[in-house]
Amino acid sequence: MTLTLLIDLDDTLLGNDMDTFIPAYLRALGKHLAPHIDTSRLTPIMLAATQNMFQNNRPDRTLKEAFDPDFYPALGVTESQIRQPIDEFYAEVFPALSGTTQPRPEAVEVIDEAFRRGWKVAIATNPLFPLAAIQHRLDWAGLSPQKYPFAIVPSYESFHFAKPNPAYFAELLARFGWPRGATVMVGNDADHDVRGAQQIGIPTFWVSNGSPYPEGFPAPSASGEIVDLIPWLESIPEDQLQPNYTSPSAIAAVMAGIPAALASMTDQLNNATWLQHPAPNEWSLTEIACHLRDVEIEINLPRLKKIVNEQNPFITGIDSDTWAAERAYQSQDGQAALQAFIEARLQTLDLLSSISAEDWQRPAQHTIFGPTRFAEIASIIAGHDRLHIRQVYAQL
Repeated sequence: MTLTLLIDLDDTLLGNDMDTFIPAYLRALGKHLAPHIDTSRLTPIMLAATQNMFQNNRPDRTLKEAFDPDFYPALGVTESQIRQPIDEFYAEVFPALSGTTQPRPEAVEVIDEAFRRGWKVAIATNPLFPLAAIQHRLDWAGLSPQKYPFAIVPSYESFHFAKPNPAYFAELLARFGWPRGATVMVGNDADHDVRGAQQIGIPTFWVSNGSPYPEGFPAPSASGEIVDLIPWLESIPEDQLQPNYTSPSAIAAVMAGIPAALASMTDQLNNATWLQHPAPNEWSLTEIACHLRDVEIEINLPRLKKIVNEQNPFITGIDSDTWAAERAYQSQDGQAALQAFIEARLQTLDLLSSISAEDWQRPAQHTIFGPTRFAEIASIIAGHDRLHIRQVYAQL
């Protein structure tokens, strides 16, 4: 079976009660930063800034960028003033917090078996911490990223969305090329892991940790202890593990998550990489970015607006592939084109967030598809995004 496992960290792979861990973490951080800040204000300021990360919906703003403006100024310092002691904290003090957690050897066995079977495994933890803190927790679990080739380990420096936002799952998949085939989200949180993944159409396995499933949340595809995961996967037909990205919430998540992933994936690229052609007839990253920009501005957004604002409008098919040569994409600035695409996509996302459930079923006539609806056109846009994120990932 071809399978992608998205698997949570805390209380899934690592025993880590957040009601114990977070207070210990804040006490240790406050003690370490005491020479630099008024630590009596640290906890409320950090919790308020953390809420900004949960609420962030912008694919042009990382979680760190959502956190920082309400953290450092409220403490009366700049980031540069306490960057060194913070880095020292995560390198030297944070590791001592391992005593508040419990390794789960049975979880390590599950991960070993997943890799033995050739499955893709991505760490699907909430990226509310710096990468260093998340890597330490993986070490405590016996799952060092230096040993295990995880497809992605998210962190607040490079991710834009947090669970349970379904855009988080889209960004996660996009960061390792949006693999095809069966995909399962595994986690212990009925809200963050089950509801969030289901909103984008991903099957779920809830890790019960000996507790009953909480009321008021959608039922997972299956549940049990972590050791029950692989037997369940063996027992279920592969076609029942295929994600379904066609719901309005899934489409909107894809449209937000993929631009966010593109921003992080290309952030540090030099000009030569932007302009490189992987093969004579394949587009460079610059040409892909220009293509995404122009299609969003001239095709996607106008079409969606037209369907919302007119009664059963006529939609003309457009061949945008010829634009790469006609508009000399290769001579343009790829990074600027990507930013323009994201800015245009923000307008599309604003439109999606403003319409009703009934608007998703508004009809239109397309020169190629014939009778269609807003939801189908939007789904095609999301599919177009997935096609190009695979193309970008393969090139990088």
